Amino acid sequence: MNRSGTPRTGSMRSHSPLATLMEGVRADVVVRQLAVPFSDLRERVSTACRPVDAGAVLRGPDGVRVIGEVKRADPARGPLADVPDPGALAAAYVAGGAAAVSVVTEQRRHRGAQRDFDAVRATVDVPVMLRDFVVTEYQVWEARARRADLLPLMAAALPGRKLERFLHLAEDIGLTPVVEVHTEEQVTRALAADARIIAIDARDPHTLALDPDAFAKLSAPVPPHVIRIAQSGITTPADATTLREAGADTLLVGAALGTSPSPAALVTSLAEVSGAAAGES
Repeated sequence: MNRSGTPRTGSMRSHSPLATLMEGVRADVVVRQLAVPFSDLRERVSTACRPVDAGAVLRGPDGVRVIGEVKRADPARGPLADVPDPGALAAAYVAGGAAAVSVVTEQRRHRGAQRDFDAVRATVDVPVMLRDFVVTEYQVWEARARRADLLPLMAAALPGRKLERFLHLAEDIGLTPVVEVHTEEQVTRALAADARIIAIDARDPHTLALDPDAFAKLSAPVPPHVIRIAQSGITTPADATTLREAGADTLLVGAALGTSPSPAALVTSLAEVSGAAAGES
């Protein structure tokens, strides 16, 4: 740990894609904090409207929910799409039936920006996730100040009790935290921290390898009252059906939607097929 309490790069496999990404995130947070001090964020939060309870939106009796993600690139696949109008893309997701929208704001590896989130927030009424890679308390307050409803907390980037501390901070200021996990140990930590929503990511953040069986392997110990999100590698209705049958309540879909010629239709097909599969079980 360094003085600020953030994990050193060596704790996350030195020189791995995740470690490199975290270094950039920390540097960018320093710049943003110089521009907007912590005191300003707290003042904005104190006067902001309370976010919706996104957890109630992400699970329903009629099948799986879909979170459509707005992003231009990712470390595994490189550039994906230009996304000249993030708000319009998010609106297309919602028109297709997306229950929520995620906006990747990390700028170095994903080509995101905070203004992308602002454009989406101003366009859609469904819950919106500000998908940063959170390593500081500043980012938690920043997300709330920008009127995010959901905030992801990656267990791999928040060792020890830091995950629990950030989860409770997010809840205390009105956000709905989503704990992202990649291993059995991280699932255990998420449950110990009383996470209400757990996202099981099929892509290893250190190697970027995709494991299509990750959700089935890691979701078993997650109790029914905890919402289970499946993410990464979801491209077809068949994928959605498989994950729903394995117990997914929600699917987070990014690259497939962002590169689709008809994102609204793809959202609809993902939700309808997996919903039908749920009804047959």
